[in-house]
Amino acid sequence: MYRLLFSLVIARISAETVHHLTLRALRVVQGVPGAAPLLRRVLAPRDPALRVHALGLDFPSPLGLAAGFDKDAVAYEALGAFGFGHVEIGTVTGRPQPGNPRPRLFRLVRDRAVINRMGFNNAGSEAAAARLRNRRPGTIVGVNIGKTKVVPEAEAAADYVASTERLAPYADYLVVNVSSPNTPGLRNLQAVEHLRPLLTAVREAADRSAPRRVPLLVKIAPDLADDDVDAVADLALDLGLDGIIATNTTIERSGLRSDAALAKEAGGLSGAPLKDRSLDVLRRLRDRAGDRLVLISVGGVESADDVWERVRAGATLVQGYTGMIYGGPLWAHRVHRDLARRLRTSAFPTITAARHPG
Repeated sequence: MYRLLFSLVIARISAETVHHLTLRALRVVQGVPGAAPLLRRVLAPRDPALRVHALGLDFPSPLGLAAGFDKDAVAYEALGAFGFGHVEIGTVTGRPQPGNPRPRLFRLVRDRAVINRMGFNNAGSEAAAARLRNRRPGTIVGVNIGKTKVVPEAEAAADYVASTERLAPYADYLVVNVSSPNTPGLRNLQAVEHLRPLLTAVREAADRSAPRRVPLLVKIAPDLADDDVDAVADLALDLGLDGIIATNTTIERSGLRSDAALAKEAGGLSGAPLKDRSLDVLRRLRDRAGDRLVLISVGGVESADDVWERVRAGATLVQGYTGMIYGGPLWAHRVHRDLARRLRTSAFPTITAARHPG
């Protein structure tokens, strides 16, 4: 039914308009007393074999929603009720900013992909902190922070620190995003000589701002050279980071079947075309770091089989976003249902055992 609705109605409406309408509907659900808990009882993963203990937290399942959908922490509770094991809000910047001019979000339907050049449009870290301050228990919420566009690269650390001080007290885990292609110069911060002082400053800010130690991760691009992936893994281990999220969107455009003009739109590409590279980066990180880092795999995740493959390749947790765009509001619920079935036909009693077969 969703596929029919998508082809007849949704695909004819601009992607960003649909995104805002969806968020508005989710906010309504979140605002109706009892609605989110009722949905959670029906749609949230309940199979104990899918539970994952990581980052000092008990996740009800491995699949969560990647950053980019709920940028301002307005619908995370409803999204959790629709079946996601965790929700990562953001990317949030130190100052409010409108993002890039529209149009800035494009569907590549033939490729089951999306190009976005949103540019970290959000209301800023103070507004996000105000919303998270009164959050109710129920959904694990990660907070993804990035650099305000107008802040010079030399002052990036102070911008990240400002967001950290405001948001760390309310985050279940914190992610430093240095890998979006849509903020000029941001990816330069992935270089180890820039990344080390930035992550050190964020770690110190989180420790002095939050009443407990907040897990800290860094999100990297799929377009990094393999040697640079290794260098980030080594740095994460050296600094005592908790994990790495791999990967963000890509600027690569090879092999796309969609209209050539559409495929050439500037921005980050997500969805099915990212699957192979995201998996390659995951395997490389696992080979480099073993079990010393929590690895969260994102990029091209569409089905329970994809989640299973990521877990077997070393992912502790998995995230999706574009899969939901093409799969509909019950996508996470279906993936977890099918994943539980897959697990029951395997040799492993739990999803964690599938990652640690031995």
